[in-house]
Amino acid sequence: MSGLTVLVVDDEALARNDLAWLLSQADDVDKVLTASSGTEALKHLGDGTAVDALFLDIQMPSLNGLELARLLKNYKKSPATVFVTAYEEYAVDAFSLEACDYLLKPVDEGRLDQTIRRLLRSVAGNQTSGDSFATLTCRVGSSSFTIDRDEIVIVEAAGDLVRVHTAEDTSHLVRESISSLTAAWASSGFLRIHRSYLIRATNIERVRTSGGARSVEIWGQQLPVSRRYNRLLDDYFARQA
Repeated sequence: MSGLTVLVVDDEALARNDLAWLLSQADDVDKVLTASSGTEALKHLGDGTAVDALFLDIQMPSLNGLELARLLKNYKKSPATVFVTAYEEYAVDAFSLEACDYLLKPVDEGRLDQTIRRLLRSVAGNQTSGDSFATLTCRVGSSSFTIDRDEIVIVEAAGDLVRVHTAEDTSHLVRESISSLTAAWASSGFLRIHRSYLIRATNIERVRTSGGARSVEIWGQQLPVSRRYNRLLDDYFARQA
C-alpha cells in the first residue's frame, strides 16, 4: 500500500483549498483531489478514480455531505469518510454512517494527523486480515526469503521501497511502503518519527535535543525526529511513565 489518495468535497473554495493544502503536506497522503459539490464528487468516483477517503463538508447545496455518504453506502467498495464541518450537532448522524472521523473547522494540523493515522489503519485493515505484515518477503536476485517483524528495529524509506534494519545489524530492501508498515505495526510497538523512519520504540536508547532539533539514538545510530512527529514521541514516553 502506498500513501492515501483523498478527495476533499466542500462548496466553499477557501475551506476546500485550505484543507487540500494541509493534506498535501502530510507524509502519508500521496494525492489530493477536490470537488466543489456532492455531484462533482460522484463524477470523480463514477469515472473510476480510485479514492481511499473522502473529506466531506456537511452543509452543501443540492446534495449535502450526509446524503452523499448515504449514497456511497450502496457502492460495492466505498471510500472511508471523514466529515469536516463547523457544527457539532451532526456527529451522531455522521457516526451512524460509520464515519472514520469527524473534524471541526477550522481544522487543526495535529488533529488532522490523528485522522490520517486512523485512515491508514482502516485502509490497511480492509486490504489485509489477521496479523498484518507479521513477516516481510525480501528478494535478492532470483531468490527470496522472509524476515519476521520481531527481528526489525528500524524501517527506512527508500524511494518506492523500504530498507529494514535488524537487531543483528543486517539490512534488506522490501517492496512495501513506510506508510503501510506504519499503519499495520502501530499496535506492535513501532513509532513513526520522521517521514523516512519508523522505529521499534523500545529500542530507543536516548533522545537528544540540539538547536531545537530532536533525534533519537538506536543501536548507535542518530535518527532525526521531525516536528510533525514530536507529539507522537512525547505521547509514547508519557504512556511509559
